[in-house]
Amino acid sequence: MNTQELKKLENNLWNAANQLRQGAGLKATEYASPILGLIFLKFADIKYRQYEDAIKQEFLSKQGKRNERSEKDIAIEQCGFYLPDFARYSYLRDLSENMDYAQKVKDAMKAVEDGLDRDDFKGVLPQDEYFKIQTDVTLLKTLFKIFDDIPDEANGDILGKIYEYFLGKFALSEGQGGGEFFTPTSVVKYMVEVIEPYHGNLFDPACGSAGMFVQSAQFIERHKAHYGDLSKAIHVTGQDKTGETVRLAKMNLLINGLKGEIREANTFTNDLDCMGKYDYVMANPPFNVKDVKLDVVKNKPYFNAYGTPQNKTATKKADADKDTIPNANYLWINLFASSLNDTGRAALVMPNSASDARHSEQDIRIKLIEEGLISQMTSLPSNLFYTVTLPASLWFFDKAKAAKKDTRV
Repeated sequence: MNTQELKKLENNLWNAANQLRQGAGLKATEYASPILGLIFLKFADIKYRQYEDAIKQEFLSKQGKRNERSEKDIAIEQCGFYLPDFARYSYLRDLSENMDYAQKVKDAMKAVEDGLDRDDFKGVLPQDEYFKIQTDVTLLKTLFKIFDDIPDEANGDILGKIYEYFLGKFALSEGQGGGEFFTPTSVVKYMVEVIEPYHGNLFDPACGSAGMFVQSAQFIERHKAHYGDLSKAIHVTGQDKTGETVRLAKMNLLINGLKGEIREANTFTNDLDCMGKYDYVMANPPFNVKDVKLDVVKNKPYFNAYGTPQNKTATKKADADKDTIPNANYLWINLFASSLNDTGRAALVMPNSASDARHSEQDIRIKLIEEGLISQMTSLPSNLFYTVTLPASLWFFDKAKAAKKDTRV
């Protein structure tokens, strides 16, 4: 999808959201789910059509024979999911207005989930949300027409782009809460090209809509002549603190054929099994979080492997349980570095302020430099993101290079 087509789609999304607001009285936080569900269904249909002829051919060739298999089983094996006729986008788009549109869409969404051989996708797609917008009988049909404009060749991290657009338009204040915002595809592509995640385990502890994972899969596709078809050799692990975002990330993994798991969790408060575990770590974590309690993180080794960010003045003993980390940027930096295995590489987005932070943060940065872990730092221009103008930098870690560093004094 080129820039012009994406801009058109974004404008359509804005118009669609306005229709939801006017026709159904939905709150801003309720806009994304039903719209993204329809867009997911459109992309599922696009992908399914790429495999449809091969699925039907194999089904017919084995029909009535000893090795006969159902069309559903063949579809799951070849495409990753099965779309029955009543779950196809064109079928739903062309329904007459006197049909129970919301129920038909719910049936389609349930069929998609039932057409998967995986329990972690149950309850991910929106279903009952469509009954909220059926006060206007033409509204759902209009939405189907709007998203039918998505071209059949559109692929990649379009769901992530759409979610970023929603943050920028409808949830600006919420999207900036805790410094959160989504990473432009061009930036993620650069991160991926540097660390080259072509095999093994990939971790993103603040995964958002799973854009980092999708770009990693596309990196393999671009370089398969060199690496071979290794997409199935990647296993992704991600988490996000927002349930709605986790649902979107799972949709994104499915559309892009990625294997792995996404969970809803708060990285600071939930325990992680991550020390030395991952071949690659990629993330754009929330910037400048200041309310993380020291007691919550001080005994977690992955937050302290290179030092603990602490206030420069000691807290009174009576208030020790109230002491907070002055800035969580270096908790993230610790986490990314300590999650890498002996040959692991990481790429992360940090605010420019992290590059020259003083006191305990400076001590951590010195240790990272002395151990040779930081392989590259890249400054980004301002105004790259929809929701913020905060200047940022890319940090890259390379454990293999650190192990080979010149230790002479």
